[in-house]
Amino acid sequence: MTTGPSFRFRLERVRAVRARSETIAKQELARAVSRLSSTQADLRAAEADLEHARVEQRSAASEPGTVASTDLLARQAFLERAEAERRAQELELARREGEVADRDAQLSTASSEHEMLNRLRERHRGEHDREAARRERNTLDEIATVRYGRTPV
Repeated sequence: MTTGPSFRFRLERVRAVRARSETIAKQELARAVSRLSSTQADLRAAEADLEHARVEQRSAASEPGTVASTDLLARQAFLERAEAERRAQELELARREGEVADRDAQLSTASSEHEMLNRLRERHRGEHDREAARRERNTLDEIATVRYGRTPV
């Protein structure tokens, strides 16, 4: 037996928007982590290329006989390009780590806002349920009083 209005949370639309914001923040964090992982793989590849270039440079310098200066210059240029690529990948990795930290902070904020509205909704629901129970008790008391002919105290 329900008397009175059904529960309606006035901030339900705001809560739904916050829930959507949290979902979007989770997706953005996942994409940022994926890009970070990809950048880490690129850095490992650049480090492998650099090590390969260094090995090639050492082997060319240690070869017996004469080596053409143009060959040495080409190997040196390749080594410098590999070093530059590694530095660029390190910078990209730092940028991606910052992006992940930013996305994580955004998710934390969105999550706390959504959770706050969920707690508020539950508190309001509890108040509504207590009020409905009080009204129902009053109604039952009234019915009992009329049925058994007692006078209310």
